[in-house]
Amino acid sequence: MTMGMSELFYRISHWGPIIAMIIINCITFSTLQVTSMWLPFFSSWISVCVYVLFLFLVSSTLYNFFCAMFIGPGYVPLGWHPENVNDCRYLQYCTLCNGYKAPRAHHCRKCKRCVMKMDHHCPWINNCCGHHNHAKFTLFLISAVCGCILSSVLLFIGLYRAFRINWYFLYGDHQYIVYLTVYQLAFTVFSFGLALGVVLAVGGLFYVQMKQIIRNETSIENWIVIKAVSRPRADDDIFIYPYNLGWWKNIKQVFWEPQGNGLSDWPVIQGCHPYTLTIEQIIQKEDKKARKKQYTIVQSYNGSWFPISKGDGYMEKNAIQMKQRIVIQKDGFHAVVLLNLRLQMEK
Repeated sequence: MTMGMSELFYRISHWGPIIAMIIINCITFSTLQVTSMWLPFFSSWISVCVYVLFLFLVSSTLYNFFCAMFIGPGYVPLGWHPENVNDCRYLQYCTLCNGYKAPRAHHCRKCKRCVMKMDHHCPWINNCCGHHNHAKFTLFLISAVCGCILSSVLLFIGLYRAFRINWYFLYGDHQYIVYLTVYQLAFTVFSFGLALGVVLAVGGLFYVQMKQIIRNETSIENWIVIKAVSRPRADDDIFIYPYNLGWWKNIKQVFWEPQGNGLSDWPVIQGCHPYTLTIEQIIQKEDKKARKKQYTIVQSYNGSWFPISKGDGYMEKNAIQMKQRIVIQKDGFHAVVLLNLRLQMEK
């Protein structure tokens, strides 16, 4: 097997892409099946437009889904350092990649690489969302939402006609009766629920993504900015986010005119240093180290998502989380940081 085929298999053979494909196929098949009963393809010019629009949205969803998955975010080369050696003092060093973290880059524990302009690691595409695939990922989101809105409308009409089948037999057009078996009805209701779920969940994610694109921020950078604004400073020291070039330029930078190589040549607003954000990160790291305290572990924990073994009190304060928890062993040591009156444990 070639490296290309190995990478292809690795990306697809994960629960995220598999579930995503099942959801897309269920909604598509159910929508086409039910809609064909009450709105045949060539029954009118409206029906042709509806089918063409729906199939276009399905195709756009699949195309951008696979592009986001296989194009990837772009990775900082192993052992990378800036051309000007003096600039290394403004950057954090990644011991896992044996190189410096480029501006806007962060190390992904899942991908095991430093990712250019990393936003987040998405389990649904089994890849990171970053510099090279941010546009495709966002287009995948909006295509899925629009497709599921149309699917929800078509399935709702189909279900309404199926539940009102007796009325349509007596007073309606017999040619376009929607008759569903028990299994077909259950599958249609299930698909309708999936479509509504996608509209709500993916629609919310699309809203967050667009809000960040308009500000030219990633999810990680948003968290850095929040800490930068709240961090105690001198009266004349005001933090200015360097990459917000204006909403229109920010949008063009993602969708139409990607600039730079994703490493050290990001355009910044006037008055900002090319390493303004990385310098702020280093200051925040040093501040974090200053507030560390070492504690002895008195009870082991396996890092499970559902910590029911730790009692009701722990469950009330720490419900199920989808992100990884830290595995700890009794009599070991961990550094703990006091942050906003909460204890934040670090590896």
